[in-house]
Amino acid sequence: MAIQHRLVEYYDGDTLLEGYLAFDDAIQGQRPCVIIGHTWAGRSDFECERANKLAEYGYVTFALDMYGKGQGGADPKQNAALMQPFLDERSSLQLRMAAALSIASEQPETDRKKIASMGYCFGGLCSLDLARTNTDILAAISFHGLFNPPGNTEGNAITAKILCLHGNDDPMVPTDSVIALQQELSNVGADWQIHAYGNTTHAFSKPSANSPEMGMMYSAVADKRSWAALINFLEEVFE
Repeated sequence: MAIQHRLVEYYDGDTLLEGYLAFDDAIQGQRPCVIIGHTWAGRSDFECERANKLAEYGYVTFALDMYGKGQGGADPKQNAALMQPFLDERSSLQLRMAAALSIASEQPETDRKKIASMGYCFGGLCSLDLARTNTDILAAISFHGLFNPPGNTEGNAITAKILCLHGNDDPMVPTDSVIALQQELSNVGADWQIHAYGNTTHAFSKPSANSPEMGMMYSAVADKRSWAALINFLEEVFE
C-alpha cells in the first residue's frame, strides 16, 4: 500500500483553485470519494494529512480549495477576511462547493455514485450547504462546524445523511444554533445525527488549536471519538 497524491487545478468562474487528491495505489478501479472542506485559514497541511489518513481506508479523498490557488490566512484577522465574503453571500459559497464536487467526481479514481462531503470549522458549514443544495452526495459530515442557515435553501430536500461532530462548549455554535439545525433537518425529513462532546470547545480535532481565549482547544479524546464516528458513518453510507 502506498498513498499517492496529486494537486488538481480547477476553476469556479474566473477563480483558479487547487485541490489535493489522495488515494491508495494498491486499489484498482474506482472507489468512494470524500471531499474535505478546510478551516477558515484555507487548505493547509492539516486537511491534506486528513485526506491521506482517510485514503488509507480505501477512499479517494479531495481536499478542496475555497479561496483560490495559494490563498490562505496567517492569523485570525486574515482568516476572517477570507471567510466573511462567503458567509455574507452563501450562494457564492454554494457555487464554489459545486465546483469542488464537480472536479472530484471527474477524477478517474472516483465512483461518481458514491461521494460524501466533510469539513472542519468553516468547511463544516460548507459541507452542510452542499447537502442543502445537492441531491447527489450521499452524506455530509461537519467537524466543529458552523450551523448558520444560508437563507436560500428553506424547504429544499436534503437526501444526504448528515453527521455533525460538535463541541458542546463551542462558543461559535450556541445551543440555539444546534436546536435550529435539528429543526431544519427534521423539517425536511433528513437522516441526521449530532454528536456533542462534553467539556469540548471549537477546533477540538486540530492538534495545533491552543487558543482558550477564543474558545479553540484541541481535545485528544474528542479527536479520537469523532474520527471513529466518521469511519463508522462512512462504512454505513458506502455499504
